[in-house]
Amino acid sequence: MTKISLDDRVVLITGGARGLGREMALALADAGARIAITGASDSEALHKTRAALGGSTIAIAADVTDRDAAQQAVATTVASFGRLDVLINNAGLGMRVISESYTTQPTRFWEADPDAWIRIATTNATGPFLMAREAVPYMLAQGFGKIINISTSDQTMVRRGYAPYGPSKAFLEAASRIWAADLDGTGIDVNVLLPGGATDTDLLPPSPIRRGADGNLLQPDIMRAPAVWLASAASDGITGARYIARLWDDADPDAARDDHGAPPRIM
Repeated sequence: MTKISLDDRVVLITGGARGLGREMALALADAGARIAITGASDSEALHKTRAALGGSTIAIAADVTDRDAAQQAVATTVASFGRLDVLINNAGLGMRVISESYTTQPTRFWEADPDAWIRIATTNATGPFLMAREAVPYMLAQGFGKIINISTSDQTMVRRGYAPYGPSKAFLEAASRIWAADLDGTGIDVNVLLPGGATDTDLLPPSPIRRGADGNLLQPDIMRAPAVWLASAASDGITGARYIARLWDDADPDAARDDHGAPPRIM
């Protein structure tokens, strides 16, 4: 497959300092995109990733659950680069906020600390809304844009002991379908991308035998190729779709597409 060029793209990636966000940022920058990454705080990891990206990159300390911070992150990106083409809603919190032993000793929902529950739900569900709410007016004005929401596997959404993380991603996927419909005909595409299994990131507790519930562990760089394609002109006009990075084939992106126009199934 010919290397995709993103020389004409400005991309804002939330949670871009580590894990999946960092890998996607590195791939997008390598393809020529101008990148803005956010982190919840002004951390060393945020600045290290900014340095690794080099070139036309900015790093913004912004908590996506804060309305003012979301507004400032988008405004700073537009002020720095003159436009905003792609928003990747990657920032998220996992079950470690509830319990460090959630993979071996599942926490039943009524045992979860309410403050931890609210943090996860707000970051994973409300955060993407606040970011998209700020980004969409700029995209509408330029008649073009892409929103890529990072999700998780179907099994994780309903796995015992994975509330509220799993349900928060189910919410995000349902919201993505609605956003795609709301934005139909505007030139703004909304799609979902997920790894397709547990990945070797900080969402999993530290362990010498780190594995997902299925016994496997994907590397974060699995997100690189599909993120570049979804941010590129090659995916223009594709909206309301769900892509699984584990199934990615550069020669046939549809091989990784999971919805095929099927209606959503609840329970």
